[in-house]
Amino acid sequence: MNRRDFLHAAAAAPLLGQALADSAFADDAYPSRNITMVVPFPAGGQADLAARPVAAAMERILGKPVIVDNRAGGGGGSVGNAQAARAAPDGYTLLMTLSSLAVLPEADRLFNRPVAYEVAQFAPIARVLADPTLLAVPATAPWKTLAEFVEDARARPGEIPYGSSGPYGVLHVAMEMFAASADIKLLHVPFRGGSPALTALLSGTVQAMAAAPGTVKPQVDDGRLRVLANWGAARIPSFPDTPTFIELGHKDVEMYIWAGLFAPRALPQAIMTRLREAMAQVATSPDVTKSFEAAGSMVAYLDAPDFAKFVATDSARLIAAVKRIGRVE
Repeated sequence: MNRRDFLHAAAAAPLLGQALADSAFADDAYPSRNITMVVPFPAGGQADLAARPVAAAMERILGKPVIVDNRAGGGGGSVGNAQAARAAPDGYTLLMTLSSLAVLPEADRLFNRPVAYEVAQFAPIARVLADPTLLAVPATAPWKTLAEFVEDARARPGEIPYGSSGPYGVLHVAMEMFAASADIKLLHVPFRGGSPALTALLSGTVQAMAAAPGTVKPQVDDGRLRVLANWGAARIPSFPDTPTFIELGHKDVEMYIWAGLFAPRALPQAIMTRLREAMAQVATSPDVTKSFEAAGSMVAYLDAPDFAKFVATDSARLIAAVKRIGRVE
């Protein structure tokens, strides 16, 4: 190193040291301002059901406001997911999203569209819910069993409309998985989220819908909806009399709606650790547990390493299902 390079390096060293110190201090001081939790669906759906109690608990734990920002659009949550993927990795933009996170980029490729984001752009922080999907129909519908629904659908191919949260969202994939297994053709009516789709089901605009237990239980309890089958591997406590598709002979029809918290991939380790610690406390918060149970869901917490493995496994299964389904509207 010549003398000039040495002097430049010597002059820069204090600045570099200060920058490192400032960075460390910033991590230690996290959070110093409001945190935004992006929910890529309208209020009232499964992701929103997960986000609001979690945000309130995080706010108490971290000592700063955690603001839920519903950013619906793009079908299945792609707009909000993409927005979070592009956010600065500083811990002030988080994403509470659903299992469709991995499906949507694959759907973009299937239709030769620009891919809005990739799953690799996110760092999993924690899973909070993991519910099997339920097939819900209006209580006034003529079908009392899944067999009656299938028989009618075969007699009227393409005439029974069902709602979803958007093309290739988890609710769409679940219904098409069932339709393929049952060898029936249904009419897909996409909405901008699960909540508008549920409103359409309650009004009779659509006649069927795949939905999370927490979003339909109040309407089932009130006698407005009926559930015919459960996409899980086993029956669930909140709907003990509802058989699984597997029980009813559809052995490959299995689908879960999980909700989990993510951050942009390059999040500093100190901030990731702080968020993981906060979410571990959130998972045992009585307010969160009570809120989820009231909606018919149980806390299904996984910390970051186990959640990352779960996402990889579940994503592979969902992507395979999308490829089997192929291009449907």
